[in-house]
Amino acid sequence: MSYATFLRRGAASGLLVLLPLLTRAQATPAPNRIDGYGAPAAVPSPPSPRNNGETELNILSSYYQQDGNHGAVEGGTGTQRLTDLTPTIILNVPLDSVSRLSANLGLDYYSSASTDRIDYVLSSPSSSDTRYHADFGYSRQLRDGRTLVGLGAGFSTEYDYRSFNVTGSWAQTSRDGNRQLSVAAQAFFDRATLILPVELRAGGGQEHGSGYDTRQSYNLNLVYSQVLTQRLQGAISTELVAQRGLLSTPFHRVYFRETGEARGAAKTELLPRQRYKYPVGLRLNYYATDLVQLRSYYRFYQDNFGIRAHTVELETPVKLTPFFVLYPFYRYHTQTAATYFAPYLQHSLADEYYTSDYDLAGFSANKVGLGLRYSPVYGLSRFKTPFGGRVAKFKALDVRYAYYRQSTGLTANLVSADLSFTMP
Repeated sequence: MSYATFLRRGAASGLLVLLPLLTRAQATPAPNRIDGYGAPAAVPSPPSPRNNGETELNILSSYYQQDGNHGAVEGGTGTQRLTDLTPTIILNVPLDSVSRLSANLGLDYYSSASTDRIDYVLSSPSSSDTRYHADFGYSRQLRDGRTLVGLGAGFSTEYDYRSFNVTGSWAQTSRDGNRQLSVAAQAFFDRATLILPVELRAGGGQEHGSGYDTRQSYNLNLVYSQVLTQRLQGAISTELVAQRGLLSTPFHRVYFRETGEARGAAKTELLPRQRYKYPVGLRLNYYATDLVQLRSYYRFYQDNFGIRAHTVELETPVKLTPFFVLYPFYRYHTQTAATYFAPYLQHSLADEYYTSDYDLAGFSANKVGLGLRYSPVYGLSRFKTPFGGRVAKFKALDVRYAYYRQSTGLTANLVSADLSFTMP
C-alpha cells in the first residue's frame, strides 16, 4: 500500500462519467493530498442518453513514476520512489432512448520503494500491491428532456484496504440550453488493516499491528455552468467533503526531537479523526477562433487541518487539422502546511497530533504537459465484433504526457492513453 501517488478515487467517482477520461491511480485512498492528486474527485452529472443508441467503450491506461527524498514511511526522510500502472475500461450501454447503464472496471498495480521500508527489509511483500475496482451506474433522462438523474455503487479492494461507495446525481439544463445546474453526492465506507512499522508491532513483528479501523467520506459536488457569450462559457463549482474515522496512515513513522532517530524511538502518525474540506472552483472556456480554445481553471481550497491552497490550470487546444488536436497544458499549485505537520525530528512529544508526511507540508508545484487527440469523422478503423457480428468503430485516440515537480524535490512523470470505441 502506498501513500503518495496520482488520483486513486478518480476511478471510483467516475462511475457515471462516460466521456474519455484520463484516469490516474492512487495506490492508497489516503485523504491527505489536496493539490489535485488524492482528494476525492467530484462526481459529474451523467451524460445524456441521446447518443444515437451507440454503446461506448473507452480503454484507458496510464504509467506513473515518481521520485523524491521525503518518504513518510521513514519519518519525512528516505526515498519516495514509486511506479504505478493503471489499465481501466469504461463501458456505457444504452438501454433505450432515455436510459443507460455504465461500468468502470480496472486495476492499479504499483511498486513502491518507500513502503518497502515498513519492515526494513528490501523487496518485502509491502513493496508492491494491486488494487481492483468496479463501479456501476444507471442514468435516465426525465420526460421534460432537460433533467438527468443517476444512481450508482461500486467497490475496490487490495491487500489491506476495502472500500464501498454509493452515488447519486441530478442535473437540469435550462430551456434555452445555456445554463445547467448539477448536484452529485457520494459516500465511501472504508475498512483498513492497521499495518504498523515492524519495530512498533506488539509481539515483535506480527503481520498486523493493531487489527482494523474504518473511515467514512461524504462528498457533495455542486456545479453551475452558463454560456456567457457566443465565445465564452463559465462554471462555478464546489466539492464539499466530510471525513470521519481513520485519517492517519499507520505505517508512517514520526521521529521526535526529544528521542532522536534511534530504532524504536518513532511513533506512528496521528491525525484528528474528522476532516472537512471546502474548495471552490471557477472555470472559463474561451473559443478564440474555430481552431484555438483557451481553457482556464482556478481553485481555492481550505480545510480544518489548517491547509489553504490555490491552484491555476491553463490548457490551449489547437486544431491542427479538422481531426487532429494538440493541447499543451500547465498547472500551478501552492499550499500552506497543515497545523500538524513538522519535518524529520522537528515534532515534540508534547504535540497532540503529528505527521511528517510531505503531502501535508507547505510547497508549490508545477505540472506541464502535452496531449494529442486524433478523431477522424469516420473513425480510425472499423471491425466486426464477436457480439452478433456487429461492426465497431475505433473512434478516437488520445495520448498525454505530463511532468510534475514540487518545491520539496518530488518529481513525477505520467504517460496516459485513451482508446475510444463505439458500437451500434
